[in-house]
Amino acid sequence: MDTKDTKIDFLYLSEPDMIKAGVKDMAKCVDCMEDLLVTLNKGDFMMGGENHNSHGCMIMFPDHPQFPGMPKNGPDRRFMAMPAYLGGSHQLAGMKWYGSNIENKQKGLPRSILMMMLNDKDTGAPLALMSANLLSSYRTGGIPGVGAKYLARKDSRIVSIIGPGVMGKTSLAAFMAVCPHLDTLKVKGRGQKSLDNFISWAKAEYPQLTNIIICKDEEQAVRDSDIISFTTTVLNDASTFPLIKEEWIKKGALISMPSAAQFDSNEFVAKRAKMVVDHYGLYEAWEEEYPYPTYDTVCIVGSLFTDLVHEGLAKKEDIIDLSDVITGKRSGRESDDDIIIYSVGGMPVEDIAWGDEVYRNARKNGIGVKLPLWDKPDMA
Repeated sequence: MDTKDTKIDFLYLSEPDMIKAGVKDMAKCVDCMEDLLVTLNKGDFMMGGENHNSHGCMIMFPDHPQFPGMPKNGPDRRFMAMPAYLGGSHQLAGMKWYGSNIENKQKGLPRSILMMMLNDKDTGAPLALMSANLLSSYRTGGIPGVGAKYLARKDSRIVSIIGPGVMGKTSLAAFMAVCPHLDTLKVKGRGQKSLDNFISWAKAEYPQLTNIIICKDEEQAVRDSDIISFTTTVLNDASTFPLIKEEWIKKGALISMPSAAQFDSNEFVAKRAKMVVDHYGLYEAWEEEYPYPTYDTVCIVGSLFTDLVHEGLAKKEDIIDLSDVITGKRSGRESDDDIIIYSVGGMPVEDIAWGDEVYRNARKNGIGVKLPLWDKPDMA
C-alpha cells in the first residue's frame, strides 16, 4: 500500500492579501533587509550565473523586429526572471518574474507588473505565488533604510527625494523609520501630478515633516540636505542622468541611489567621497555580464564605482560593502563630514526574504487562497 502523501497545494496572495499580511510595514522590512545583508555576508545564499551573484536573466527586444507580433525595443521594455536561494532563517528558493513597459502608464498600470514564487528548497514544490509590486517596492526601500541607519548622520534633519514615484515613497518611508529627527522634506520631480500625489501622501503619513519644499532643480534639492535620494527613471545613456555637482553637497551628506546620476567629478567620487554598496558581488557580476563601461548599461551607481576601478581612479578595496559595516569588519561613517554615496542594486534574495516574512504572516492569519497543484502527480 502506498502511504506517501504526494498532495501539493500552495498559497496565492493577491495585492490586497499582501497588504493585509503586512507587506507595507516598513520598520519590519528594514529589520528584515538588515538580517538579509548579514546572511549575504556569511555567504549563505545562491543567485544566478556562474558567479552566483547575478541580478537575473533578462529578455530585451530588437529595435527592428523581423517577426510579426514580436515586441519592439523601447524604454523599460523587457521581461526578467530573478531566481535565488536564501539560507539563514529563511531556507527557501524563489523567483521574481516580471514584464516591464513604460507605456503601461498610459493604461493606468504600473511600469512593471511583478509576481513572486516561493519554493521548498528540497522538493522544489511551490509554497506561495504572490503579487510582488508592493513586495519589490518595499524591499527596495528597505535597503536604503538599512543604509541610512548605518551611514547617515545621527542628527539628520533634511531629506531630499529626487524622483517622487513609488521608489521615492518607499525610500522616504524607510528613512523615516530609522532617522527620528527628520523634519524637512525637499522634493524634485518632473510632473506636477506626481509631485502633488507624493506630497499629499507624505503629509498624511508623516505629520512630523513640518516643512515641505518643492525644488525647482537638482541643485536646490541637493544643497543643505542630510540625506539625498535619487530614485529617478533613467535611460541607458549617461547624458540622461541627473547632474550632481560636488559644490552642492553638504559635508556629512548621505547620497542614497537605487538609480543613476552624473557627477561633475569622478575624482570626487573616487577620492573625496566614500563609496558603499549593498552587496559587492552583485556589481562584480554586472561587470562580467556588461563589460566596461558598465554604468551606462546598468544605470546603478555601484557600476560607476567598478568603472572607476577599471580606469585606475579607485581600488577595489575602496568600495565598502554595507554588510561589512553592519558586522564591524569595516568602518562606514568615520566623521560627521564624510560624504557617502550608497548604491542600491536590487537582488532576488531580498524578494525571498521579505516575501517569506509576508507569507508566514499570511499563513498565521489565514490570509490568501489555497490552490491545489495535484493530489497525486500523474507521471511521477
